[in-house]
Amino acid sequence: MRSSTRLALGVEYDGSRFLGWQTQPGGGAVQDALQSALSAIADSPITVTCAGRTDRGVHARGQVVHFDTDAERPDGAWVRGVNALLPESVAVLWSRRVEAAFHARYAAFARTYRYVLVNRPVRPALAARHAGWHHAPLNDEAMRQAAAHLVGEHDFTAFRAAECQAKSPVRTVYAISVERSGERIDIVVRANAFLHHMVRNIVGTLVHVGKGRHSPDWAREVLESRDRARGAPTFAAEGLYLEAVDYEPRWGLPASRLEALALPIET
Repeated sequence: MRSSTRLALGVEYDGSRFLGWQTQPGGGAVQDALQSALSAIADSPITVTCAGRTDRGVHARGQVVHFDTDAERPDGAWVRGVNALLPESVAVLWSRRVEAAFHARYAAFARTYRYVLVNRPVRPALAARHAGWHHAPLNDEAMRQAAAHLVGEHDFTAFRAAECQAKSPVRTVYAISVERSGERIDIVVRANAFLHHMVRNIVGTLVHVGKGRHSPDWAREVLESRDRARGAPTFAAEGLYLEAVDYEPRWGLPASRLEALALPIET
């Protein structure tokens, strides 16, 4: 009898084309498309586990998944072969054989999300499905000052969705950067893990500060209140990207985009 092999894949996708990551009864999720393609290559049913489930409209540049299979295939089959069967809005970037103990979610020690925000008077057309938008001028320096209050280990109850199922609201945010380039503002958040809607709620808070509705200290007040009703509305999904998931070197996975992001690595 053939022994089962565990493989890890790096995946990117355009979330505007899917109903979110998690499989749906009628299909239409990223997981559905990926499992269908993998199952065809393996000639048997494949179920994948991801590092972080993304909502409808949220994109990924560095999603990581794992799955087990008895099928023996050339390494290239799990990339080029699978990609030939996937819709154009999702692609496998790499594949690696990993130890059976590897788990895409539980072995990860950090995750990085990027929020792309267009800041100009008129709404974007070309970036409508791939960026958030705010019409009024934003003070990015005030946003950076506000973001500094959220770095560290905190109870992020005020930044979690009501339907969040996480057992604990405590998360450690390693870094938040706010960088402007012309009309574009990138908000990059790196943490050990995230609560449901946590990044989008952080972005909403920073935008409220950036437009002058509140001072930067308000971010700390919202955090300490542990009251979701005290915070800003959840910002749109379209601008959110799962940028990277990070693992210890012992797993032998490709390095993440951290060096390009210029964010610290902490374990």
